[in-house]
Amino acid sequence: MTDSPLTRRAWIRVLHTWFLLSRPVTLGVRGIVFDEKANAVLLVRHTYVRGFQLPGGGVEPGETAEQALARELEEEANVVIEGTPELKSFHFNRKASRRDHVALYFVTRFRRSQPFAANREIAEAAFFPLDALPSDTTAAARRRLAEVLDGVQPDPYW
Repeated sequence: MTDSPLTRRAWIRVLHTWFLLSRPVTLGVRGIVFDEKANAVLLVRHTYVRGFQLPGGGVEPGETAEQALARELEEEANVVIEGTPELKSFHFNRKASRRDHVALYFVTRFRRSQPFAANREIAEAAFFPLDALPSDTTAAARRRLAEVLDGVQPDPYW
């Protein structure tokens, strides 16, 4: 490799592209949207997978994790974050892929932009009291709730 700045930049670009193609990492976000007055948490039920889950989804190119969280909450449940969500933990989602990670945020300041209506992706989005979660709430959602709300040591795996 020559010492020309252009050659170095081109070589770095080639290596960077190869790295991205050979080792893609995916990043997702999930949010615990907690209504303190009602002692309730927002859960969503997708049309294409079983069980109630914490709302969230993938971080798109050019988007921050907080921007992705805000977009996903609005898309999935018509929830608008007010204030700054608190990053609580970071997890390796080995069930999704060998390179998938999920950032978990805690949201206590929010509003509903409009009432929720079922759509092609989300069958249901509702707040459930912590002592009356749906029986088909996913194990991952239950673990994250225990970690954040009950002080259980966070599991590094989703």
